[in-house]
Amino acid sequence: MIYAALFRGINVGGNNKINMKELKEAFEQAGMSSVKTYINSGNIVFEDARNKEQVTFVSEQAIFEHFGLRIKVLVYSFDEYSRIAQAVPPKWANDERLKSDVLFLWQQVDDEGGLEQLPLKQEIDRVQYVPGAILWSVDRRDVTKSGMAKIVGTKLYKLVTVRNVNTVRKIYNLMKELEEKSPK
Repeated sequence: MIYAALFRGINVGGNNKINMKELKEAFEQAGMSSVKTYINSGNIVFEDARNKEQVTFVSEQAIFEHFGLRIKVLVYSFDEYSRIAQAVPPKWANDERLKSDVLFLWQQVDDEGGLEQLPLKQEIDRVQYVPGAILWSVDRRDVTKSGMAKIVGTKLYKLVTVRNVNTVRKIYNLMKELEEKSPK
């Protein structure tokens, strides 16, 4: 099965430093195959025959054993990640005009009702729930006025890991490449 593992809080502000080459090696030693990392924020795609819960446990254990860090990892199957990536509106971008992110949700907050907890501003924030994530976009000129800017420091913020839509699309493409090469 093809998986994406998204790490929360590595290589941010000089904290929880993990070298991606070493991370790849740690995952290979833990039994994952076709392992590919993407940028330093902790994105890794791979193949593994184990179920999602086992893969999550093994991933977190491998990080602890190799780096001595207790890092939370969100694992998505190809199908789960595909639904999220394909739900991002095609016109959403992370560029000079728009800031568009995907907030990947831990299970305890993966609920459409979670949108009600967000300090959104209807006239500024464009937000959509899809199982496993909240999609968010705002005009760059309005980022500081956005209600989403206030999410940092909340209980919810500790249960999400954020990627911009460019990263989300790249991870999806890496997963598709593995899926196409994978024997059926």
